[in-house]
Amino acid sequence: MARSLVIVESPAKAKSINRFLGNDFVVKASMGHVRDLPKRELGVDEEDFTPSYQVLPDKKKTLADLRKSAKNAGAVFLASDPDREGEAICWHLREELQRDSKAEFHRVLFNEITKRAVLQAFEQPREIDVHKVEAQQARRILDRLVGYKISPLLWDKVRRGLSAGRVQSVALRIICEREREIL
Repeated sequence: MARSLVIVESPAKAKSINRFLGNDFVVKASMGHVRDLPKRELGVDEEDFTPSYQVLPDKKKTLADLRKSAKNAGAVFLASDPDREGEAICWHLREELQRDSKAEFHRVLFNEITKRAVLQAFEQPREIDVHKVEAQQARRILDRLVGYKISPLLWDKVRRGLSAGRVQSVALRIICEREREIL
């Protein structure tokens, strides 16, 4: 029987979890996100807000290693953090890995790295929470749509290299309105 692949975010977690699960599992780290919007373009369709994700350049080697492991795995357990970002990381990993793998993909959640918590999570695998993924995507897309267009204004008026997102854009608006009042 093929061993199962477990993917967590950090190498330290991988080492601890590997001790709990035994020889039927291979535990590897994704080192966080493996895909994101492109760095030098908007990456979001302004008509329907569809994002265009790309594999991060510094994650190509990691992803190639995970692909190789997933291809030979009997099952893939996605075990990143139990929050929106972690859920999105799992979704991106599944999207990338299931192209080359016939393995079943499962989501496992635990809030602590203890043998009891980890083993209990593997007894109750579930699906990726699409609502959390969509929430993370909405934040990321909104940050990009707002920041990508406002950052050049910020560079011109404040300082080059600064970036703006949905939160900073409100502050920038207040600054611009105050500047107009002063003038």
